[in-house]
Amino acid sequence: MASTKYIFVTGGVTSSLGKGIISASLGKLLQARGFSVTIQKFDPYINIDPGTLNPYEHGECYVTSDGAETDLDLGHYERFLNISTSQDNNVTTGRIYNDVITKERRGDYLGKTVQVIPHITDEIKNNFYKLGETGKYDFVITEIGGCVGDIESLPFIEAARQARLELGPTNFISIHLTLVPYLKASGELKTKPTQHSVKQLLESGIQPDIVVCRSERHLPPEIRKKVALFCNVPMNCVIEAQDADTIYDVPVLMRKERLDERVLSKLKLSHKKEPKIDKWKEFLGRLKNPTEEVNIGLVGKYVQLPDAYKSIIESFIHAGAENECQVNVKWFDSEELFPENISQHFSELHGILVAPGFGERGIEGKITAIQYARENDIPFFGICLGLQCAVTEFARNVLGLKGASSTEIAPKTKHPVIDLMEEQKEIKNMGGTMRLGAYNCILTKGSKAYSVYGHTKIKERHRHRYEFNNQYLDAFEGAGMIASGINPETGLVEVMELAKHRWFIGCQYHPELRSTVSNPHPLFVKFVKAAVSFKEEKEDKKLTEKDMAV
Repeated sequence: MASTKYIFVTGGVTSSLGKGIISASLGKLLQARGFSVTIQKFDPYINIDPGTLNPYEHGECYVTSDGAETDLDLGHYERFLNISTSQDNNVTTGRIYNDVITKERRGDYLGKTVQVIPHITDEIKNNFYKLGETGKYDFVITEIGGCVGDIESLPFIEAARQARLELGPTNFISIHLTLVPYLKASGELKTKPTQHSVKQLLESGIQPDIVVCRSERHLPPEIRKKVALFCNVPMNCVIEAQDADTIYDVPVLMRKERLDERVLSKLKLSHKKEPKIDKWKEFLGRLKNPTEEVNIGLVGKYVQLPDAYKSIIESFIHAGAENECQVNVKWFDSEELFPENISQHFSELHGILVAPGFGERGIEGKITAIQYARENDIPFFGICLGLQCAVTEFARNVLGLKGASSTEIAPKTKHPVIDLMEEQKEIKNMGGTMRLGAYNCILTKGSKAYSVYGHTKIKERHRHRYEFNNQYLDAFEGAGMIASGINPETGLVEVMELAKHRWFIGCQYHPELRSTVSNPHPLFVKFVKAAVSFKEEKEDKKLTEKDMAV
């Protein structure tokens, strides 16, 4: 291929239509045809990155291997394409302006007046092209966040208009995702919102090449024809994106709509080779035809917004399909869990996961949940703060260290079993200052963690400030909580597990960030498998008790 092709995906009418899923699905189809693809997200908010945002503001903060705190859509890109993204795959307005102002302070602009055009738009374009200039990719798909018409999105749309002129028609394509709502009262699909959305895009100087119409109903030919007429696109470039049972249906649906073919035709590329998506369809088959079913309790403090734990939920989907098991995630607000109601809430669970998080709120509920899992031999999985809570619970209730805690929660605790990393103690700024990205870990042979991974050397992604306090390690291991994963460079504890428990593992890292459709994370796969076994034992015990009663 002579040069990288650039695909820009914009959205209109409303947010949350699924630009990220459409981008990832198109990327998957192009990848399945043998092309190398990457996807990037440009977000119009002024934060440098989402690292300091409350999850209720923006969902989970997705962390890449190189330590970038990014938008959750990058998780979709990685899960669909089975590739790693980086700092360059997510750019915000804040980062653009920060870079431009830094250059201005250095004198890079030689005393010129710094303006939105050309300086801001040039900086945006530099970031548009950065991944393509590496020579690694046939396609760079760029998702522009927000809606066309938003004030904060205007510089990105203008930069895309300029990019079209610079790249030329065979290297640039614009896809616009919009909404065709169904009015129940009149029984009609309405195209007017789509017409207005495309009109706004045209006013910004961009004619979409393809219009993707999100709708809860099938689009009949007359609706497609109307959209084509008023949006200046051929009828075969009006693509239906009907609501699907699962996001993993979307690549198959887009293939039926020939979205990938339309893109290749517009870019004057041969598309004789059919996309190989047999394995994807096999995954869907397992996902939709489970032979088992388990209930997993997810204990967290942001449970009112499931997107706060998006990667964990998707990891359960991947692991469930791998085990041919339907995983029913039951949400528990940790602030509402107490010793007196825990058995009532957890009686129907087959596994308990304590989720990541920050701060004091809901901590005692998480510790109560962990104690219940430990004492009742229920499969337990703790991630990041979940590990730290497991350590605190064990210190208090097994080692007898009264008031043991994390210094994040209780700065003056007499038993800081979890403490701030030494290099973090002088840091004042919150953004981008945690232990971020992928770090090495060595697993102990013969441990549960080793049996999960099948080898001793692993590398996982982190996002935290506090660590297990190694001063207490001998006491923990003497009582049966083993440090089965250690960072070889620093000696920091990465994995803790209970030797005498059916499945009790806590990890300081975030395994959910590496689970993909093609490679479900082994910790989630084995956790679900343990939950299935626990359920079977529980049911066998009930049958035995019933027979004995007879």
